[in-house]
Amino acid sequence: MQVNVKKLDENAVLPTYGSTNAAGADLYACIDAPLTIAPHETVMVHTGLAMEIPEGYAGLVYARSGLAAKRHLAPANKVGVVDSDYRGEFMVALHNHSNEPQTIEPKERIAQLVITPYIVGDFAVVDELEETERGAGGFGSTGR
Repeated sequence: MQVNVKKLDENAVLPTYGSTNAAGADLYACIDAPLTIAPHETVMVHTGLAMEIPEGYAGLVYARSGLAAKRHLAPANKVGVVDSDYRGEFMVALHNHSNEPQTIEPKERIAQLVITPYIVGDFAVVDELEETERGAGGFGSTGR
């Protein structure tokens, strides 16, 4: 699937896939100098890119597993959702979950983008819902 990308900064790096079957494409920091994120701080990191996510799809911005596990850096909103009608710059609200400052280098991989189809629900008010074995059981109700 072709995804049209507009470079907003000449130093921006196009998303890349780390392997043939990778679901997420790496997003890169488009910054002029190293950026230090203080402990428990969130910083908006530029990618320098705007994209045209195809209609019927969404771009989901996830943490890079190595960056999150080893350096405790992950998107502040856990999963960013980019709608197909958004045409602004893709930015990552990168949060430092550690007690130590963490530094992002220019052109470092900071998150991953997964493009996925979605369904728009047609919400309807009803008097009753279909019965299920679980019913209204909430958190932990299935014993797992």
